[in-house]
Amino acid sequence: MQLISIIIPVYNHLNDLKKTLQSISKQTYRDIEVIIVDDGSDTKVADEINPSDFNFDIFIYRQENSGASSARNIGFEMSKGEFVIFWDADLIANHDMLKKMHNVLTIHPEVSYVYSDFYFGTKKMKAMKFDESKLRENNYIMTTSLMRREDFPFFDPLLKRFQDWDLWLTMLQKNKIGIYIPEFLFFIIPHKDGISGWLPSFAYKKPWSWLPGFRDKVKKYNLAKEIVMKKHGLIF
Repeated sequence: MQLISIIIPVYNHLNDLKKTLQSISKQTYRDIEVIIVDDGSDTKVADEINPSDFNFDIFIYRQENSGASSARNIGFEMSKGEFVIFWDADLIANHDMLKKMHNVLTIHPEVSYVYSDFYFGTKKMKAMKFDESKLRENNYIMTTSLMRREDFPFFDPLLKRFQDWDLWLTMLQKNKIGIYIPEFLFFIIPHKDGISGWLPSFAYKKPWSWLPGFRDKVKKYNLAKEIVMKKHGLIF
C-alpha cells in the first residue's frame, strides 16, 4: 500500500475535529497518517487530542493564527505520503472514501487528483466531470480531493477566498488535471462562519443580487473571484 497523508487545518471547532478523527479511524484504507495543524485555536488541540487514542499516526503542530492556506502548506511540508488530501476539521467521510479515491488514481496515472460530490448538511453539493473550460469559468471541485504529492503546487496564502479554485487553476496551467467520482463520499457539518455563509445560486443573478440582504455578499464574492481570474489571465 501507499501512504496517504491527511492534512487537517484547525481553528477551534475541536468537538467537530474529534468526530472527524473518528470517521478517519473507520476508513478501510489503512496506510494513513494525519497531520493536524492547530492554527492558533483558543484551546490548544494538543490539550484535547491524545494521538494514542487512535489506530493511526497523528502529528500535531501549532502555529500562530495565519489562515487555512498557511496551515495546509505547513501540514504538507510535514507530511510523508505519496498521496495527500486536505481534510477540514468538520468533515465526516464515508468509510470507503480514501479507498475509492486511491483506486481511481491507481487506474488513471494520467490524472493528478480525484474529487467527488458531497453533502453540506442536508444539501447535495454535486460536482461535474472534469472540464478545463468550465473550470476556468467557475470552481466545481472541493478542496478535499486526493492528489499525487509531486503535483501539489502549494496554496496561495495571500488569497482570502477561492484558494481551492486558485489551486486547481495553478495545476491546470501545469497540465495537471483531475477526475470525477460521481458519488457523495463525504459530509460537511454546517457552521454559520463556514460555507453555510454561501448564498443560493440565484442570489448572484440580477435582480436578486441588488437586494440589500444579498448585495454586499455578492459584491465581495465578485471582487474575490476577479482577483483569482486576473492572477490566471482570465481577465484582460
